[in-house]
Amino acid sequence: MKFWPLSSTPRLWGALLVTAALTGCANMASHDKLATDMQTAGQSAGIPAALAKLEASATTPEEKAALLYNMERGELLRMDRRYDDSTSAFLLADTKVKEWEETAKTNPQKLLGTVGAALVSERLKVYDGQDYEKVWLTTRLALNRIAQGDFENARVDVKRTHEREAVIAEFRAKETVAAEEEAKSKGATSGSKEINGYPVETLNDPEVLELKNGYSNALSHYLAGFLYEVLGESGLAAPGYRKAIELKPNTGVLEEGLRGLDTRTSFTWKRRQRMTDVLFLVEAGDAPARKPKAFTLPVPTGSGVVAVSVSYPVIEPSNDPLLSNLSAAGYDFKLEKVVDVNVMARRALKDEMPGMVLRGMTRAIAKGVLQNEMQKRGGLLGGLIAAAATVATEQADDRMWRMLPGRVYVARGYLPPGEHRISINGRMLEEPIRIDGQYALVPLRIYHNSVITGKVASLGQLPAVAAAPEPQPAAAAVTETRTKTTTRSTRTTPVRVSTSTSANCTPPSWPKPVPRVRALFWKPP
Repeated sequence: MKFWPLSSTPRLWGALLVTAALTGCANMASHDKLATDMQTAGQSAGIPAALAKLEASATTPEEKAALLYNMERGELLRMDRRYDDSTSAFLLADTKVKEWEETAKTNPQKLLGTVGAALVSERLKVYDGQDYEKVWLTTRLALNRIAQGDFENARVDVKRTHEREAVIAEFRAKETVAAEEEAKSKGATSGSKEINGYPVETLNDPEVLELKNGYSNALSHYLAGFLYEVLGESGLAAPGYRKAIELKPNTGVLEEGLRGLDTRTSFTWKRRQRMTDVLFLVEAGDAPARKPKAFTLPVPTGSGVVAVSVSYPVIEPSNDPLLSNLSAAGYDFKLEKVVDVNVMARRALKDEMPGMVLRGMTRAIAKGVLQNEMQKRGGLLGGLIAAAATVATEQADDRMWRMLPGRVYVARGYLPPGEHRISINGRMLEEPIRIDGQYALVPLRIYHNSVITGKVASLGQLPAVAAAPEPQPAAAAVTETRTKTTTRSTRTTPVRVSTSTSANCTPPSWPKPVPRVRALFWKPP
């Protein structure tokens, strides 16, 4: 391992280290502590209290314009159903990500030169967001627009999601090459397995390795497919559904999105019977946390070996109950997990670790040489000051978008228009929801011990009067309500109907039940 050259101005280094240690640089404040305070306030006094805690942390124009501040603020405002204000905050955050994108495309070397930027502490770097956070940002914007009925701008947002993923992919490929070259030049290795004691298994479990990368998620692409379908652009909807399946294979609701596209966009019997195609988006828990973990590295210097503290982050997952089913109007829908932010955060960290390890080792070498030099010039006191400054400034970066949900579930099926009571895992929501139109999107957020119901978005008009029912044999008449499910699809197909329906729905007359061997979506004979 090569030594950091003594000619690298130890006096300057000493000034930087001591200043950061004694003044407690604002950029080194713990975001994990702030996030914990926000969650505690939100749990005890509601979302406005969490928002107030966040807003009190930003006092300068620079802090109020920061990427992470506006992502957190936008999410809290969204949870409070203040969609206009939430969109404004997200757009401020998006401006910062656009700046990063432009630099990544036109001057990637400026972003690749990260060793010097983090030579004192990782927390001193400008936070430009985790890759999956950049993608989540455009997805959140699209969901806000849909809630507000602004489907055209939502269409723009989902298109930008795909473009953003392409920029991230190209930049990370360059970053990997640059990290390896930097590692060779410094004589350091860049693999996380080289850190004795680091829980590498958390980054290499099957769930993490199954992800294609640390930024693409199935929800973003499924939402794109759904939106294009709603807008009557089936040709663009199919690639969105197809990409979602690629990212999260063997997921029934995603597969049905593509398989049933042609049937849903035709004049189906359900449409004739005035049924609404409903997409349930259920979010649960909080995003995981990054916790710093300290390691001691032996650093050889000209006069011996110096022990230097290095800190790296470890992902601490959130805990929330797994969801399995949703019920409404007598129909059961299977909830399927399409995104786990806990896993995405670990995959993002896994991809980031090689460069992070490199920077940590580079800092260790520099600080070890400085510590040795300070001890030679200032005796024991000088060595102690340098050691104290080294520990104080070596703090792992714990900045993450913490108000995101921990997991996202999706269910989709048909419901008659009108007001319906919803239950999730057997828990009934306090307020009913109103369903109407050809399509509806119902956003639900399970937050601690409450369920936040977002604004239900509807598009398209159902026929004012249902078509005449298909003639049915007398023996086919039934009076009970049942649902039918299969392992191949999450669609709910009513095969029997009760004599009572929603007040705003013309009582349908269902076709006779079909044999199990037939397809789930079918037309009357």
